[in-house]
Amino acid sequence: MNHHHLRIYTDGGSRGNPGPAGIGGAIYAIHEDGTEELVAEVSEYIGETTNNQAEYRAIIASLTKALEFHPEKIDMRMDSELAVKQIRGEYKVKNQDLAMRFLEVKNLCTKFKNMTWTHVRRERNTAADALVNLAIDQAMNKRHKET
Repeated sequence: MNHHHLRIYTDGGSRGNPGPAGIGGAIYAIHEDGTEELVAEVSEYIGETTNNQAEYRAIIASLTKALEFHPEKIDMRMDSELAVKQIRGEYKVKNQDLAMRFLEVKNLCTKFKNMTWTHVRRERNTAADALVNLAIDQAMNKRHKET
């Protein structure tokens, strides 16, 4: 399935920092008339890690999923101002573990012709945020049933 223009909302979060963490991505095809159509979702529990790690893992998972659609243009939107500024090159990535994730993102970016990175307010990122919470809640519920 080819969608020339995708808009991707991503979010990652942990309960506690570090703590149980999840990632979310809502991938929309943008039609000629400007309307958005949800074409894929990413929702995954990633174990115990930090908020920043989760943010980057969400970006990586969402871009990897986006490759399936062979888009020409991707608009990335997220409520992590830190991640947006690091990826745009406005801030340096000082944390060594995060630097590895940053390189993964940069490598994925080379596979797409045209990309934009936009920081959005949390209330504009509810779909991705819900996918994060769903992943963590499911993992926590499973863990409670096993004990």
